[in-house]
Amino acid sequence: MSEMFEGFHSRSIEVEDASIFTRYGGAGPPVALLHGHPRTSATWHRVAPALVHRGFTVVCPDLRGYGQSRGPAPTPGHEAHSKRAVAGDVVSVMRSLGHHRFLLAGHDRGGAVALRLALDHPEAVSRIAVLDCLPISEHLSRVTAKFATQWWHWFFFAQPDIPERVINADPDGWYHGDPDSMGQENHDEWREAVRNPGVVRAMLEDYRAGLTVDRGHEESDRRAGKQIRCPALVLWSLRDDLEDLYGDPLGIWRDWAPDVRGHGIDSGHHVAEEAPDALTDALADFFHG
Repeated sequence: MSEMFEGFHSRSIEVEDASIFTRYGGAGPPVALLHGHPRTSATWHRVAPALVHRGFTVVCPDLRGYGQSRGPAPTPGHEAHSKRAVAGDVVSVMRSLGHHRFLLAGHDRGGAVALRLALDHPEAVSRIAVLDCLPISEHLSRVTAKFATQWWHWFFFAQPDIPERVINADPDGWYHGDPDSMGQENHDEWREAVRNPGVVRAMLEDYRAGLTVDRGHEESDRRAGKQIRCPALVLWSLRDDLEDLYGDPLGIWRDWAPDVRGHGIDSGHHVAEEAPDALTDALADFFHG
């Protein structure tokens, strides 16, 4: 019997061209939590129930192609795995559960999806939190030797075919997770996912889209002066490298969200697993407004 997400429901929700595995529970204002790479929705297993106890309805989908979700075959221009397509999945999932306007938080790659959702569907998002991330185009406009050395995987993942061969030859050797810090069930679910070549392909397509179509969408929005209309919260991990690379992340996010605030959290990158209490407090305080 699973000990994760006690009291939650789970099912796959069919959207336009994907099947999105979704966990959901609680009562109150709806919140969508979007995970990052290479995690699944199980990464929220300590935060989601805590937010339910704070009075929220919480929805945790596996992003398109990640975990137990399935999407279409990759396309030559990577549009099928673009943040625009994934954001559309999330809107469809939330609407299918009866939530036409909701609170939103995204970590890592999920943060890029959250940004795209807020820009493409402003009527759907009442407040947004982005965790340990910047817009993809902002990273790419600041590429230095230090960034390329520390974030080299972005460019490796973008290569055709080679990453699949390398990763699928030894997924346990490529991906590393600690069941003690992650939680055993979360770890087991994540490990099963990264051993699936179809999931690995979709995760790589996420990064290929990031360097191509996603970057184009963001740059087009900047030229048009498009910004996040709702209040925004930016949180970052003090024991990761975002602040080291760029200084205060709020200075960058202010160009995208005029009503923005935020702070660092004493954690490594996977903040929902490593500092769930601090993250829950920050999200609940912000979402309650």
